[in-house]
Amino acid sequence: MTLARVVGTVVSTRKEPKIEGIKFLLLEKIEPTTLKGKNDFVVAMDSVGAGPGEIVFYVSGSSSRMTSVTEGRPSDATVTAIVDNIEVKGKLIYRKDGKG
Repeated sequence: MTLARVVGTVVSTRKEPKIEGIKFLLLEKIEPTTLKGKNDFVVAMDSVGAGPGEIVFYVSGSSSRMTSVTEGRPSDATVTAIVDNIEVKGKLIYRKDGKG
């Protein structure tokens, strides 16, 4: 799994029928200790309802087709969780609610 921040959405009006109705997110991979973007982007299917600015983790490859949203669909990256907290070496680096 890879940590990333949702930096946008990707819209496509013409697509394979198997992916109709799925939301696509533009993700930027982040450095987990600083939360800084790595200027490395991926488009991922959203299986959890993530939104702009949220930190998420996503899976790629065959694992991306193992969610209820993406099963049997052509996918190479899927957001599988919205991150609540990141702790590194006992130090709280990130908390979704902004407290701490």
